[in-house]
Amino acid sequence: MELTKLVYQVVSEFPNEEKFGLTSQIKRSCISIPSNIAEGAGRNSNKEFIYFLSIANGSLYELQTQLQLAIDLKLSKENKVNPLIEMIIEIQKMNYSFQRKIK
Repeated sequence: MELTKLVYQVVSEFPNEEKFGLTSQIKRSCISIPSNIAEGAGRNSNKEFIYFLSIANGSLYELQTQLQLAIDLKLSKENKVNPLIEMIIEIQKMNYSFQRKIK
């Protein structure tokens, strides 16, 4: 959830013409991460939990790609986005380890 809050802060500085484009897509991706983790935790089996963790992982990769695009399109500066990308990579590792542990 901390990642989502930080991403929202960064995309709030994007140009208004991106409001319904990349900004919207980035917000959907980052909201999907904690939402899928929470939904999986509320399921009745480890198999279902792992499934939702894997969806969250896909959203992490999607968000990473979109944030890199934001840098490439000069919608944000690297020094604001790179810490988010580092956080994403760390969460990806934690998610993968958690999935392995549950199995």
